[in-house]
Amino acid sequence: MIELIHGSCVCGLVTFEISGPFEKFYLCHCNRCQKSTGSANAANIFGELNSITWLSGQELIKYFELPEAKFFNKGFCANCGSPVPRKAKSGDFLIIPAGSLNSDPGLIPQNNIFWDDRAVWYDAGCLANKVDGYSE
Repeated sequence: MIELIHGSCVCGLVTFEISGPFEKFYLCHCNRCQKSTGSANAANIFGELNSITWLSGQELIKYFELPEAKFFNKGFCANCGSPVPRKAKSGDFLIIPAGSLNSDPGLIPQNNIFWDDRAVWYDAGCLANKVDGYSE
């Protein structure tokens, strides 16, 4: 039996379920992923195109493709801006933002790609204090 994993955007208007198994899980540190997430990296899981079922809000999904980029694209909720799963620019596979999933995908990151492009503060951030909740 294939286990279904549910996911959504942060506002909850776009919801979906995905079936594994998943092929890859990469943390991408390229400059485009930093800009598009507003963070140090994108955490993307790769799966089969037919593994997703949209449950709600598919009409709210907007897509962006950078014309000069061979691979970069983005799918996001038009209401809250959260990244949501999208078809790869090549059309061969599904890219699933790991943070959009509601439970453990059963896979851990295998590679930190574009490592030399990582944010200058990333390494120091990994060593910063760890607190539960907001810090004062």
